[in-house]
Amino acid sequence: MRITGFRTLNTVQEWGRPVGDANGVFADGLTPVPIVLVDTDEGITGTGLGPHALAETVFAAIDGEDPRGVAALYDRMLRQTFKAGHTGAVFGTIGAFDAALWDIKAQAAGEPLWRLLGGRDRRVPAYASGLDICLTDAELVALYQTYAEYGLRAAKLKGGLDVERDRHRLSLVRAVLADTAPDSRPALMLDANESWSRKQAVRHVAELERGIDLTWIEEPVRRWDAEGLAAVGRGVRAAVASGENLTGLEQFRPLLAAGAIDIVQTSAVWGITHFLRVATLAHAHDLPVSPVGNTPVGLLHAATAIPNHLASELQDLHPPIGVLVDLHVENGEFILGDSPGIGIQVDEDEIRAAQHRPRPLTADTPNIRPESAGRRLLPAPLSTTAPHHLGTLRPLPAAEGHARHNAHAHPDPLLDRT
Repeated sequence: MRITGFRTLNTVQEWGRPVGDANGVFADGLTPVPIVLVDTDEGITGTGLGPHALAETVFAAIDGEDPRGVAALYDRMLRQTFKAGHTGAVFGTIGAFDAALWDIKAQAAGEPLWRLLGGRDRRVPAYASGLDICLTDAELVALYQTYAEYGLRAAKLKGGLDVERDRHRLSLVRAVLADTAPDSRPALMLDANESWSRKQAVRHVAELERGIDLTWIEEPVRRWDAEGLAAVGRGVRAAVASGENLTGLEQFRPLLAAGAIDIVQTSAVWGITHFLRVATLAHAHDLPVSPVGNTPVGLLHAATAIPNHLASELQDLHPPIGVLVDLHVENGEFILGDSPGIGIQVDEDEIRAAQHRPRPLTADTPNIRPESAGRRLLPAPLSTTAPHHLGTLRPLPAAEGHARHNAHAHPDPLLDRT
């Protein structure tokens, strides 16, 4: 079997509501989902979800190779970008190709990837994560009621701009999850998305912990700040989670050596081989790992085969346009299917018909760091991270919020079963 070519596509996730974090929001509720498709001479096509940056350059490292040699090809792709470096979006391109190669390898073996990798159980624990910083109270409650209906008992909220608002919103979600499972204690997490300085982080979290039992605080300071992350960890009771934006083992090593993080995270777009290597490194430090991403299906398969997986992020309950995934959510867990490979089907015609094009990033979206991040003296009003009208979103009754969130969902939600 030989690799013969690749194609790229761009689709979107339709959230049906604004989504974002302390750095900004996507007001139209559309987030980009780039896709890489890798073809072989035996008619098997592999799918990876991730960026296309320098795709031609990266592909040159695997063109004509046997796709089943995934680990070696991953290192070839890293070497291919040696001089310029493999960080950032280029690392995402390598990750997308890597996921596609694992998909091909498992399809060729006629097995789902979780089985090929040595997983015993197709169930992967999940936590709810709504990218919810700009929702009204009513919308927030309705959203997490939907998650709770699928058995989710852990939730991660976006915050970091106003401690009183964060306390209030965490309390609302805690009540929702407690109502649906009176005999269990909900797990609550807060994601600040690198928006604080060290002292801001400690003060904010310590104040929250006066009434909220936080399981973890995520990305309280800059991703590379080993000393700062360790200082936050010493100053609060909650675990410190970080790593989703680190691209390569060399970036994790100083953080783990400094005891800077308690929960080791990796992003779905960085690929499966990267996740497996990070999980091994974390395991050597007796630390758990937690995948991050809206469609982390490749890492879910890999999570079944490692000893230190904690929980994986569940964001939206329906797939991107033109994408079907063989998994569903039940009793607070992802349930992986039996389709050979990763279990992703891509409808290229549907994606092209939707005519969504990559758009330029603007300063009010989450991918551009605000000038005031880490330098705020006072709580930031919502209007500093969202268009003005988002500060007055119309409160929705619970039933209406539930209907809107599931407007595109299949009867068996996350996604269609193939």
